[in-house]
Amino acid sequence: MNKIALGQVFEQEFLFTQDQVIAFADVTGDKNPIHLDAKHAANTVYKKPIIHGYLGGSIFSRIFGNDFPGEGTVYLNQKLEFRRPMYTGVRYKAILEVKEINEARHKALIDTRIINTEDDKPVITGEANVIHKEKIG
Repeated sequence: MNKIALGQVFEQEFLFTQDQVIAFADVTGDKNPIHLDAKHAANTVYKKPIIHGYLGGSIFSRIFGNDFPGEGTVYLNQKLEFRRPMYTGVRYKAILEVKEINEARHKALIDTRIINTEDDKPVITGEANVIHKEKIG
């Protein structure tokens, strides 16, 4: 079992479908038409439906729990800044970088970013604190 290291970077590409946006709206109750109604969205600055910001940011939970550090990770908190809209069917890349490690507490501060792979512009930026007893410290 490899421990994560200061400066280590993890990257994962992903995309969301409109069906996933609809499912997220059903689970959260956020039925804002900017996410669900193409006719409504056409009359906004975005011109088409956008993904819920927290659906986009939820990729970090999947990565922490499954891949980096992986199973057993406790996700303590997350700061997110929504910089640009995200759209269904567009390929994005999550980039995570270990900024600080507290070995005694098995904690890590991780820089979290999502970029649009078409133009490399950030769509979400932030940072997270996680604990993992075996993989941190």
